[in-house]
Amino acid sequence: MENVVFLDLLRRTNKNHLMEIFYFRVNNKEVDFVLKEGIKIKQLIQVTYSSSKDEIEKEVVETLIKASELLKCKNLLVITWDYEDKIKIRNREIVFQPLWKCIKIKYGER
Repeated sequence: MENVVFLDLLRRTNKNHLMEIFYFRVNNKEVDFVLKEGIKIKQLIQVTYSSSKDEIEKEVVETLIKASELLKCKNLLVITWDYEDKIKIRNREIVFQPLWKCIKIKYGER
């Protein structure tokens, strides 16, 4: 799943040359994708194969929240297999969205 997300993000950087893709380590855990545009962190993304709220590991959310605080970014996304929701934790809203809704693959596009 991470590879699919990475390839989609990479395609988006071709359209927006200011956007850069990074990852970020927090306490030996990592945020899968940090999207930066110029000097501003635009979005933090975690990817998990989870299909329900119960399957999502607490450390995935905690790492995302901690990175959000450190990088001063409130646009938080967790890409799941098919779970969809929005939750609020420590004054941060996290959007959970299925992979199929996040990826905008257009076949035949050149």
